Amino acid sequence: MIIRLCLVFVLSILTAAPVASGETFKALRSRGELLGWEAIGRVDLVGKGFCTGALIAQDLVLTAAHCVFDDTGRMIAPERVIFRSGYVNGESLSVRKINRIIADAGYVPSQDGMIQSAMMRHDLALLRLASPIYSSEADPFAIHTTPEKGEVVSVLSYGRGRSEHLSWQKDCRVLDRYSGLMSFDCNVTFGSSGAPVFVRYGTRMRILSVVSAMGKDRDGDKVSLGMELPEAVARLKQRMRYGEPNTLSTGAGAKRITVGSGTRAGGAKFVKVN
Repeated sequence: MIIRLCLVFVLSILTAAPVASGETFKALRSRGELLGWEAIGRVDLVGKGFCTGALIAQDLVLTAAHCVFDDTGRMIAPERVIFRSGYVNGESLSVRKINRIIADAGYVPSQDGMIQSAMMRHDLALLRLASPIYSSEADPFAIHTTPEKGEVVSVLSYGRGRSEHLSWQKDCRVLDRYSGLMSFDCNVTFGSSGAPVFVRYGTRMRILSVVSAMGKDRDGDKVSLGMELPEAVARLKQRMRYGEPNTLSTGAGAKRITVGSGTRAGGAKFVKVN
């Protein structure tokens, strides 16, 4: 079945603003409430903004590719990025610098801050930490390999109006799957880019997808978009391990992707889904 969407827009970083009424999240504001979720954190560009990311290995963070490119299509310098696991109100369980960034080879960044639907299935990036986060601090999440339509999922993310703590939407669902892309009825917002979409596997939570964008279906209902992960993540890990000539190394200069400018909260750019 084809995912039926009219318009989608990139989820990126804007300054904090109130969350619209009707959105239901559980705010994780204490260390007790964060128990089990310590491997999720804010992916911060120093002085600029943030996305959301999650540990999938002791030294690897999974996030959205569009978070690591600026609006000229240039990759951000690793030293401009910091991962703050378990971040709450200015404090983190662990803080790590990034020394390498790998984006999905199929992802082609735009120069206008927009993302086409064809790029959403490739909207993945791996960040390598300068030093690992050990299991005594945070336990990395495994990737889920068998997504199903109608499956119950949950999303944990930082976002506009809730940038100082994780917000957990416990119960949303996979609406559709098509050619490596999935839609969900999960409620996401600016800053939620790169957020893990979880499914329960036995007693553990696994990452089913990563939030790429949000939009509306033909009935006007709000949906979020993500991609299938197993093959894409395996390729990213292989490239991270063995290297490639066009990988950006620490020291290269670039800026963070932005949507809009200044402190305005209305700068999202819409694109048609192919």
